[in-house]
Amino acid sequence: MKTRTSAALYSRARRILPGGVNSPVRAFRSVGGIPRFLVRGRGAHVWDADGNRYVDFVGSWGPLILGHSHPMVVRAIARAAANGSTFGAPTAAETELAEEIRLSMPSMEKLRLVSSGTEAVMSAVRVARGFTKRDLVAKFEGGYHGHADGFLSKGGSGLATLGIPASAGVPKAVAALTLTAQYNSLKSVEALFRKRGRKIAAVVVEPVAGNMGVVPPEPSFLPGLRRLCNRWGALLIFDEVITGFRVAIGGAQALFGVRPDLTTLGKIVGGGLPLAAYGGRADVMALVAPDGPVYQAGTLSGNPCAVAAGLATIRLLRKQGLYRDLAQRMRRFGDALGEAARSAKVPLVINAVGSMATAFFQGGPVTDWASAARSDTKRYAKFFHAMLDRGVMLAPSQFEAAFISTAHFDRILDDVARAARMAMRSN
Repeated sequence: MKTRTSAALYSRARRILPGGVNSPVRAFRSVGGIPRFLVRGRGAHVWDADGNRYVDFVGSWGPLILGHSHPMVVRAIARAAANGSTFGAPTAAETELAEEIRLSMPSMEKLRLVSSGTEAVMSAVRVARGFTKRDLVAKFEGGYHGHADGFLSKGGSGLATLGIPASAGVPKAVAALTLTAQYNSLKSVEALFRKRGRKIAAVVVEPVAGNMGVVPPEPSFLPGLRRLCNRWGALLIFDEVITGFRVAIGGAQALFGVRPDLTTLGKIVGGGLPLAAYGGRADVMALVAPDGPVYQAGTLSGNPCAVAAGLATIRLLRKQGLYRDLAQRMRRFGDALGEAARSAKVPLVINAVGSMATAFFQGGPVTDWASAARSDTKRYAKFFHAMLDRGVMLAPSQFEAAFISTAHFDRILDDVARAARMAMRSN
């Protein structure tokens, strides 16, 4: 497979961009080789600068649930851009999008649009601290909630990929405000509350972990967090930046029947453009300026092009049976990987929830960060490149998710299954 143009572009980029990229995992450090510089995407496929075509299971890390360049989303963006790309003033479409979100997620009684998942979580935590008048926040080992200072201890996503346990540049006093528990372990959360409970403002959790690879919650875990937060007077924050509109139209909170106090959204909610949101109980959100004393602002918040993309996407997702079909396609993909691994006698465990999944190169089970970390990252890297050479693009990290879109038709998945069988044999 040709990579000459991507290699030249990467060399040029490294002279001016740290690592040659604008987000660390894109640099292929954990899998090796040359990052592919992409130039076009349509449906389930992307093309790189050398003209190679790939079936895309990254989907811009989750937003593209309808595939690349969906005609109705593209038209919505074009119409919005023709009327003005940004105003820094209210538009009616912002309210329409907020109403669509609340219709899907009734727990978000009031919400605020922002520009990134990091900004959404950072703002939600600030509101939680303002409401409870407490300083500490609990998160989970391997959970990633953006790159705000307080969340970079024992985080997932790029930190896990690059083997960085915590980020330099974070003051110890700030890091000390974040407590860490074990995902899927209520006992570890109970221990935190027994020790510091009257100082904990909130528990922040990915209801389906997606940044240590996909790890579903055990049946008692999310209801247990809800009970603990109620008992100790802390707020429960669901980080649904990945799972929002991905695992169900109402997100993981609808899928598992647990109502958080605050929710953060990103990725799909912007239809592939930079847009995110945070919101929840009306009495909590009443503290947000200008109604209350918790300040948060953003020049591009509610950007009209991003709002248009989000509206078009969410309305298309309301089609009956869509999520059932997406889950069926992901099972088909997972079954193909599992069969290929068994045939090649390669240890593999696949965790999937709806249209997101991770194939861990180990015997499993994978229920938390400690068990995910036992995966064979070298074997994953070899498989990643074997698939890439056969025209299938997976995440360049063992600890990320694969995403299915409505454009991943059966005939495409059949081709991917054949590629997987060959790739596993070479592993």
